Amino acid sequence: MAMDIRKIKKLIELLEESNLAELEIREGEETVRLSRWPKNLPMPSAAPTVIPVAQAAPTHAPAPAAASHAPSAPAEAAHDGTVVRSPMVGTYYAASAPNAPPFIKVGQQIKVGDTLGIIEAMKMFNPIESEVAGTIVKILVQNGQPVEFDEPLIVVQ
Repeated sequence: MAMDIRKIKKLIELLEESNLAELEIREGEETVRLSRWPKNLPMPSAAPTVIPVAQAAPTHAPAPAAASHAPSAPAEAAHDGTVVRSPMVGTYYAASAPNAPPFIKVGQQIKVGDTLGIIEAMKMFNPIESEVAGTIVKILVQNGQPVEFDEPLIVVQ
């Protein structure tokens, strides 16, 4: 009995929405292997072989420690204050629902632990909580905008 085509389509969707470079599923004696890389190209050596579903860390981005040693980009130098960065790849949402008020506004006072937004990654909604107290100076992303790992989201002063 062949693996259901609907399951294969769902696996393709999961691969496209995730940061995985390769996905292999075994069901009984049948195996389906999906890969973003053509067979003649080597896969990046930094790609892990297993990524937990709850963690949406990209396979190609530098580790946060490596990024902090890199010189600041000119665009980032313009931000006066603490820059809150995206902890994962996904879609940024400013509110808990389309008709709900946004979590934050420019000029708003926040404290440690306040929700600054939500990032949807692989159908999971991850709240972004403030690690600093202060005033929202600038919101650098739009509601519904795709964001990359370590991308600046918000400036707090």
